[in-house]
Amino acid sequence: MDEYCGIDEAGRGCFAGDLVVAGVILSKNIEKLTDSKKLSSKVRESLYNEIILNSRYHIVSFASSKIDEIGLSKCIALALHEIKEKIKAPKYIFDGNSSFGVKGIETMVKADALLSNVSGASILAKITHDKAILKLAMEFPLYEFEKNKGYGTQKHLQAIKEHGYTPHHRKSFKIKQSPSLFD
Repeated sequence: MDEYCGIDEAGRGCFAGDLVVAGVILSKNIEKLTDSKKLSSKVRESLYNEIILNSRYHIVSFASSKIDEIGLSKCIALALHEIKEKIKAPKYIFDGNSSFGVKGIETMVKADALLSNVSGASILAKITHDKAILKLAMEFPLYEFEKNKGYGTQKHLQAIKEHGYTPHHRKSFKIKQSPSLFD
C-alpha cells in the first residue's frame, strides 16, 4: 500500500449543513473505490464501513455558523492542518487544485477518482456529510434536505424564499439565483 494520506471534502458548495474534510491511509486494497459521487448510496455505505475497519483516518466537520464566522477557505485550511497533526504520513494529497496555503499538501484534480486513499477520504467525507444533513431533513422538512443534501436546487432556493433561513444555512454565502426568485 502507498503510504500517503488521501484527503477530500464534502459539502463545500452547500447552502446549508456542515463542511466535512476526511483524511485516509488504507491498510489494505478495497475493491470498487472511486469518487464518492459516482457510487450509489448503498455502495458508499458498504465501502464506508470497510474503509473505517481498514484504515487510519480522521474526519473534521465545520458547522455553517463556523463557516460564516471565519470563512470556507479558513475552515478547509484548519481541517488540513488538523489531519496532518492526527495522521502522520510522508505525503498528503488533497483532491482539487488548492492547498489553501497549507504547506506540505499536494493537490491533484480528480484524485478522488484516481487514488484509492483519496477515494476512501471522499467516501468518508460524503457519508459523514450526508448523515448530518439527513438529521436536518427531519428537523426542517420544508427544505427537502434529504433530496438536495444542502445544495442550491431551485426547490431549495424557493424554500429559502418562502420560509427564510434555518440556523443551519450559511448566511455568508452569496446565492446566485434567477432574478425573479428573490424579487
